[in-house]
Amino acid sequence: MATLSSLRRRSVAASVAAVAGAAAVGVCLTVGSASAGTVSGSLYRDPNSAVVRWVAANPGDSRTAVIRDKIASQPQARWFANFNPSTVQSEVSGFIGAANAAQQIPVLAVYEITNRDCGGASAGGAPDLNQYQTWVSNFARGLGNQTVLIILETDSLALLTCLSPAEINARNQAISTATQTIKSANPNAKVYLDAGHSTWNSAGETANRLRAAGVQYADGFFSNVSNYNSTSNEANFGRAVISALNGMGIQGKRQVIDTSRNGGASGDWCGDDNTDRRIGQYPTTNTGDVNIDAYLWVKPPGEADGCRYTAGSFQPELAFSLANGAPNPPTTTPPTTTPPTTPPTTPPTTPPTTPPAGDGCSASVELNQWSGGFTANVTVTAGQSDINGWTVTVNLPGGSAVTNTWNAQASGSSGTVRFANVSYNGRVLGRQSTNFGFQGTGTGPGVSANCVTS
Repeated sequence: MATLSSLRRRSVAASVAAVAGAAAVGVCLTVGSASAGTVSGSLYRDPNSAVVRWVAANPGDSRTAVIRDKIASQPQARWFANFNPSTVQSEVSGFIGAANAAQQIPVLAVYEITNRDCGGASAGGAPDLNQYQTWVSNFARGLGNQTVLIILETDSLALLTCLSPAEINARNQAISTATQTIKSANPNAKVYLDAGHSTWNSAGETANRLRAAGVQYADGFFSNVSNYNSTSNEANFGRAVISALNGMGIQGKRQVIDTSRNGGASGDWCGDDNTDRRIGQYPTTNTGDVNIDAYLWVKPPGEADGCRYTAGSFQPELAFSLANGAPNPPTTTPPTTTPPTTPPTTPPTTPPTTPPAGDGCSASVELNQWSGGFTANVTVTAGQSDINGWTVTVNLPGGSAVTNTWNAQASGSSGTVRFANVSYNGRVLGRQSTNFGFQGTGTGPGVSANCVTS
């Protein structure tokens, strides 16, 4: 995936102009209201991502707990970067099917444009643009008909230095066609085009490139993929781009921001070599800004840029550097009340060789309410016997809905919602506990929970 070697060349020269352009336009803009953008619901956490597999395979590593709790627990984008026209439809369909079954929103990063990364460390893509369209058509057939978020071709518009004017025109047409192909296959797909980031091209130039590539057919644009600019700077840049698009007669476009590693220092571009980084805001569609549809982890934290390690490979050293010292997810703070340490039922006088029915697990909920929303921390406690899987059923009050989940897989978003363990927290020793959490809109008080083993 994108290594952003080109960003190192561009960011120093362009940063002053880009920030100045954003600020000049931003003076005339109003800040988004407390409501979110056009997307709502829980984002999908891929149980087969590289970081989840690493955590499962390395339970004794001293870094595992930090990486598990702060990275593996979170929804991240699945990248589609291999030129595989004969199998991409089934690959996409399987991923989408799993997300739909969990009633969550998947994020797919398409990285297949011809001559991607201008021949840099992530070079590759379709051999030519005709074959690219064939691949996109097959990709689109696997998208189903529910909400999906598509990050379409990182760096494809911000990085054009290696292309001739004719090649730029051909690329713009290819991206416009790809957008329309995806939207035709799944009208509920949200498609976002490349806007680089706030210290690359100016807002006005970015808007021009987006228009040339058919942003009028898309839902908006993405920024800061694989980069480190602050969320506030990216939001200001996004507002400037939206204002410029509005001036061109292109209305209603919104931004998504990659916050996967923008919670620490900026500076040298390469995450492989810079350890003064932190994960940024946790992924959510509840942005509180009408201009921003989601904060996403498009670049999976811990995956390399291509400096010291192969681009796209998962490196626990990088993941630990990003996660260590970063804040926990919103409700993973230990509860103020001690979880029960005695079994929920009286154990039998003669212990059987297998755990008796009803000995399984219990669940308690701790809430943090604010105006219009809440977070819930759920403690799952095993009975006298060890358990190897659990499901917690949560009954939400009327008008409340789950918008984000961590350390569990959610089925449903309102009314009765079921949360099942993920790969790394299904086994709980007798009388011990594990936690998961979720964020919701509406009123939290009245939430109740019931646990069963699986």
